[in-house]
Amino acid sequence: MPILLVADHASDAVPPHIDLGVAPVVFGTHIAVDIGVAALTQALAARLGAPALLGDVSRLVIDLNREPEEEGLIPTTSDGIAIPGNHGLTAAERQHRIDAHHAPYHDRLAALIDTHAPRLIVSVHSFAPALLSRDEPRPWPVGILYNTDDRAARIALGLLLAQGIAAGDNQPYSGRDLNYTMNRHAEARGLPYLGLEVRQDGLADAAGIERWAARLTAVIRACA
Repeated sequence: MPILLVADHASDAVPPHIDLGVAPVVFGTHIAVDIGVAALTQALAARLGAPALLGDVSRLVIDLNREPEEEGLIPTTSDGIAIPGNHGLTAAERQHRIDAHHAPYHDRLAALIDTHAPRLIVSVHSFAPALLSRDEPRPWPVGILYNTDDRAARIALGLLLAQGIAAGDNQPYSGRDLNYTMNRHAEARGLPYLGLEVRQDGLADAAGIERWAARLTAVIRACA
């Protein structure tokens, strides 16, 4: 059964002509990239024999999972960290980033859907165990996100619970708030999708990535 994997925030890359004005150490943190997601998505693709689209630019340059008109598309701060290079962009500079990165990414995804006709789209993200800017518990090892279409989500939540994994139900984020890629390419087409958020401490090494790849492969196959 055709499956397509999507990882919006898989890269920490910044084009050489863009200076974000942040310390290099920032690019190894969750505000720049979904830690572990590139490796996890590649492992899932290999196990499932499925195509995958990985975002190729840092979310600090432009957030591929946001509406083009949304203010947070090009963040000026993230988890309390200022992004000086994103302050004061002109309308033309903002549009250039959309044209160079956001629009081509979504065009590629639309083309993949047209080519492969997936029965299930799987959106792969990861989340930080804790935030600098908020004091909130994040006990879930994995979260399942969805907006109005919860067909795959309900199956996945039950399967994970059967494995003894208390997955977050639209936690630590709600797909009703942050779901642009799936809203545009899955819900708008009536395609079932599974939104995954794996806590980053579970993806800290190769063993953790393989462990989650095995768990999630079984869940994805069952949902499909």
